[in-house]
Amino acid sequence: MTLTELRYLVNLDRERHFGRAAERSFVSQPTLSVALKKLEDTLGVILFERNRGEARPTPIGERIIAQAKRVLAEARLIEDLARAGRDELAGPLRFGAIYTVGPYLLPNLVPLLRERVPQMPLVIEENFTARLLEQLRDNELDVICVALPVDLNGLSAWPVYDEDFMVLMPPEHHWAKEKAIAARELAGEPLLLLGPGHCFREQVIEACPKCIDPDRDGPQPQTGSSLETIRHMVVGGLGITVLPQSSVDNRLEERARLLAKPFVPPGPHRSIALVWRKTYPRRAAITQLRDAILACGMKGVRYRPDEAMPAE
Repeated sequence: MTLTELRYLVNLDRERHFGRAAERSFVSQPTLSVALKKLEDTLGVILFERNRGEARPTPIGERIIAQAKRVLAEARLIEDLARAGRDELAGPLRFGAIYTVGPYLLPNLVPLLRERVPQMPLVIEENFTARLLEQLRDNELDVICVALPVDLNGLSAWPVYDEDFMVLMPPEHHWAKEKAIAARELAGEPLLLLGPGHCFREQVIEACPKCIDPDRDGPQPQTGSSLETIRHMVVGGLGITVLPQSSVDNRLEERARLLAKPFVPPGPHRSIALVWRKTYPRRAAITQLRDAILACGMKGVRYRPDEAMPAE
């Protein structure tokens, strides 16, 4: 049994398809199939049910896959420890960000970090919070940028900035002359939201529970796949939306076509933090990443430069 075979095993579980798992593993499909059959023969159990290239883990396969993930995470930790012993800033940093942060943070962060720490390039993943946390715990990512709160079991979190939510509307909207919008008033408007799975969607619904009918008997908000898509839908006259302030103040070119209004205090807001495994040894890399985010100068956020790094 080898680490390579365990990686094939985990990749097939993720893709549930031999061809896609082979692509993810950078090998041919026959190579992956032969390796997994060899692993099954070695263990004496069937790990996957096969059907025309598709694969679904058996009950014993699920237990072995879970253990394989732990083994691979520990093996990667050995590599991280060795790298940190040489130079914590040497080598790529695998960085994940939620969809509502990445587009507004990365354009400034990537060149700044490359200038400051050229020996530590970012390998970037954008995804949902739940998926990023899964990848972090499986040691597929080193550090993620997400909105708090999240389950921090075995993890550390270092807040970076806070930001308010804003109401975005076309300039002809009947709220155009209002100075601020009460959250409860969203329930009476055609509201555009991100689809299920986005934590920002849940934060908006928490601020105005009546904007969505949980029994689905009443009108439901229309959904978009990204904040940028929803922005275009607002321009097109389909309704209004709520966005984090960083996605508004860093897109000044659209001010003529859209109006952004604050909420009546205390309005909804969110805290953005860096999160990593407590066992992750490259703490200097985390510090460099956070310092670069603070230096980005993103508009519309309240940075937290005095927040101390959590103890190990």
